[in-house]
Amino acid sequence: MSETYMTIREMCDAFEVTPRTLRFYEAKELLFPVREGQKRLFTKRDRARLKLILRGKRFGFSLEEIRQLLDLYGAGDQGRSQLMRSFEVAQKRMKDLVDQRDALNEAIRDLNDQLKWGEQMIASMNKAPKAAE
Repeated sequence: MSETYMTIREMCDAFEVTPRTLRFYEAKELLFPVREGQKRLFTKRDRARLKLILRGKRFGFSLEEIRQLLDLYGAGDQGRSQLMRSFEVAQKRMKDLVDQRDALNEAIRDLNDQLKWGEQMIASMNKAPKAAE
């Protein structure tokens, strides 16, 4: 295959995704492979878009947020709109992640306290004389 196009198998291997994932992103109009009969041929643009899609998903961006960011690429302002919007979405996501982390840390502390209490209760029950003795 030429450097210009990649087959679905080559895309799967290069990006560690399944064919189903690529077809899903195509159906959601996030990727636009060239069709040659039944064959899908992915362009350099598709590869760049997939890289951004996967990064956005790893960060927890919604598909709609990713679509909006990708659509801003052609805004004709040298990527300024895309960069500004990406920064805003990333700031919001960072806040959400920090809030989730804080909530998890609190839950971990609470559960740890409960485990310590349970451990003490079990130890005291093991030390207490049995009624039959």
